[in-house]
Amino acid sequence: MNWTLEVVPVPVTDLDRAKDFYGEKCGFTVDLDDEVAPGTRIVQLTPPGSRCSLALLSGMPPMPGTKQMAPGTLQNLQFCVTDIEAARDDLLSRGVEVSAIQHVGATGWEEGKGGTWNSFMTFADPDGNGWLVQEAPTELTER
Repeated sequence: MNWTLEVVPVPVTDLDRAKDFYGEKCGFTVDLDDEVAPGTRIVQLTPPGSRCSLALLSGMPPMPGTKQMAPGTLQNLQFCVTDIEAARDDLLSRGVEVSAIQHVGATGWEEGKGGTWNSFMTFADPDGNGWLVQEAPTELTER
């Protein structure tokens, strides 16, 4: 049996602001924006080429046995791209604040691209949920 990660809940304070950030600024596809029960709204977005979506939730009670994350507490989940410079340029052109491209070197984090699998950048949504972007040598389907 395959286990696939397909949805990541992202805790936000304002669904419309977050939908605009991920949809317009990051260029993710809005798959769903629906009130699934009275007072419970879900906005689901998918990054280009990804099989995993982000779910922005409002009014959703935590599932029994789980803990609820506060907005801004989701940190360091990773997107992969095959051209980190193009991805950075795209985000910057859309108005997203993005770190410089960095890699792990002899003295720790150093500016600029590194070797294979060793080029990263970061960005955060308006609530402070922080994301890493890593350059991969090929698309996932080719690995």
